[in-house]
Amino acid sequence: MKLSAEQLAMSGRTGRRVTRNSIVFLVLTVMMSMLSSSAKAQQPKIPLVGLLLSGSRSTTTVHIEAFRQGLRELEYIENQNIAIEYRYAEGKYERLPTFTAELIHLKVDVIFAQAAPAIRAAKEATKTVPIVFEMLADPVSAGFVASLSKPGGNLTGVGGLAPELSGKRLELLKQIIPRLSSVAILGNSTNPNFRAVLRETEMAATALGLRLRSVDVLEAGRLEEAFSTIINVRAEALSVIPDPMFGAELRKIVHFAAQNRLPTVYGISGAVETGALMAYAPSQREMFRRAATYVDRILKGANPAHLPVEQPTKFDLEINLRTARQIGITIPQAVLYRADKVIK
Repeated sequence: MKLSAEQLAMSGRTGRRVTRNSIVFLVLTVMMSMLSSSAKAQQPKIPLVGLLLSGSRSTTTVHIEAFRQGLRELEYIENQNIAIEYRYAEGKYERLPTFTAELIHLKVDVIFAQAAPAIRAAKEATKTVPIVFEMLADPVSAGFVASLSKPGGNLTGVGGLAPELSGKRLELLKQIIPRLSSVAILGNSTNPNFRAVLRETEMAATALGLRLRSVDVLEAGRLEEAFSTIINVRAEALSVIPDPMFGAELRKIVHFAAQNRLPTVYGISGAVETGALMAYAPSQREMFRRAATYVDRILKGANPAHLPVEQPTKFDLEINLRTARQIGITIPQAVLYRADKVIK
């Protein structure tokens, strides 16, 4: 079939219109893609903070909330202008190197490490990612910073040694049990805080006329063995040295103390909420809240090497009267008046 000259001309004009339309569509598509890419490039990157926690989710809930509160005070809202990745070791420290590697792989801007095991894992994993820490030990003697005033390296935060509190814990036990003569000390000798705290505890025990029996627990699986030792030595009371492992196993320790009607004082802030009789320790809520200020300063460009380590300034005495009644202990009014928190 042959086309007329007029039909051929119309066909040519139609083809040219299709070609022009295709070119216009292609140009518009490219322009839209470029505008979209430009818009994405202009969107600010949300900072990512990695939380590396030696304890468990349940035992650190109030502390994590204090950290979030500190961020909110600095106008950071989680999942809006800041993102947080959480990793909980639950007292199983062998998990920490893997968790640290995961956070580094996610390209976190800052790692917030809680307690010595997590801090050590983070320090060994990176010398470039800034690390903010919270610890109830001396970061200098633990080898984490060069000095409190000039940390050096990529670590800084809130921490410090308060071994004198161990003596005050013994004094509290003596005040509620005037005839007290023997106390067991539950500790973990691998913790950098252990030796100094034990030394202070021994000095206080001598001054108070108390016999001490140190019970060393290197891993959570040996707690039952430690409990048997405490019973066998006929300890009349128990003092628990601060350690992330004991925080993760707090419910088990509290149950043992209640079951054996053993007056116990803990160096773990917030322990009374789990049923502990007494706790006297630096306020970890305040320490976590203050750690948020370090995260903020680092995100704004500060060098952790030049940020002095802040030491605890707030100490809490907490008492659980329900537990006292359960084990047949009467807390003197003089002690109650000093308490920052009393559970009735």
